[in-house]
Order: sequence, then structure tokens, then C-alpha cells
Amino acid sequence: LHGLTDDQSAWMRYTTIERYAAKHNLAVVMPNADRAWYTNTTYGVNYFNYITKELPTVCRATFRMMSDKREDNLIGGLSMGGYGALKAALTYPEQYAACISLSGALDVTRRGRADYANEWRTIFQLDMQDPAELAGTEHDVFALAAKAGEAGVELPRLYLWCGTEDALLEVNQSFDAHLQKLGIAHFFEASEGNHSWPWWDRHIQNGLAWALNG
Repeated sequence: LHGLTDDQSAWMRYTTIERYAAKHNLAVVMPNADRAWYTNTTYGVNYFNYITKELPTVCRATFRMMSDKREDNLIGGLSMGGYGALKAALTYPEQYAACISLSGALDVTRRGRADYANEWRTIFQLDMQDPAELAGTEHDVFALAAKAGEAGVELPRLYLWCGTEDALLEVNQSFDAHLQKLGIAHFFEASEGNHSWPWWDRHIQNGLAWALNG
């Protein structure tokens, strides 16, 4: 899944994902979700349903070799797409064997993000005055993780990476600590890197190797 300022072509343009897919015998599906945070929006475009339900059905009907088995399906993304991947994996854990989040923009509620407040009122199904109103809702990955942990749900294996020079490092560290407190098994690494494609190209390789061999 792509980030806020990209589209469905970004992974092909900025990484060699095709070569990594061939190495692991993967089909990689790269949908577009505009700037909508992988959400069923207030303006009637249901990106979350599209990503999690409609698109997999269409792909499997079109390409019959694509499996519908949980153990054969992964979801991943970067920045906004890292958030979207975790949101999908925590909402529908039965669909995915693993989830990869690179530099995940997991601060939908945690940093306030007042600079996005007006844009977010047109996206999220809330009468928002402040992004903090999303706390505890189906859009809050912290709350989704807590709900799954309390219910004892079998979650996908979670891989998270963020660069130490990335502005999103703090919220990724907070999410790591949150998962630890909940007793949810996961892998988290903070290492050299910033919020840019050279680092995502490097770490998607690590994430795929981890997800497929773990």
C-alpha cells in the first residue's frame, strides 16, 4: 500500500519490487487509495472495503493461481500504507498470515495532526473537530490491537520498521511498546534511515524475507 503523497505506481517506480516478487514467487497487488487513509470515506468512496474485500475477490477471480488461504496472503505498506496495512490486518486478522509496516503513519490519533483536521473531516465518518476524536474507533490501530489482545485473537505476524531519522519514529516506538504491553508477538526495528524510498526499498526486502521464512 502506498503513502499519502503517492499512488499505485509508486512501488514500481521507486523500488525493484518486481524482482523481489519473482524471487519469492509472489503476486504483488498495488491498489490506489488516493489520500483517503484506506478508509470508507464520508464522501462515499469505500477504500477500506475495496482493499480488504472487493479487490482480493476480483484478483482471485481473474488470476486463478492466486490463493485465498490465509497462510498465502500478506499485506504491507509504507507511511500511510503502513497504517492501512495494520488497520486491515488488525480488523480482519483471519485474512493475512503477516503484515509489514514500514515507517507507518500510526499517529491518526496519537499526535493530533491538527494540520490535517479539515482534510480528515471529509474522510472519516465522524463529526470531527479534532483528530483525537478518532481515538478508540475502528480507525485507531492502538485500539484495534488492544481489542484483539483482550479477545485473544490469533493475529497475523507483525513486522514493523522505522528509520531513526524519521519524524514518525516516536509513534512507531509507542506502538511497539503498546504491543509489548499487550503481549502481542511482533518484530520491531528502528535503524538508520529517514522517510524516503531508498530505505523502504531496502527494508521491504527484509520484511518479505521475515514474513515468508518466519
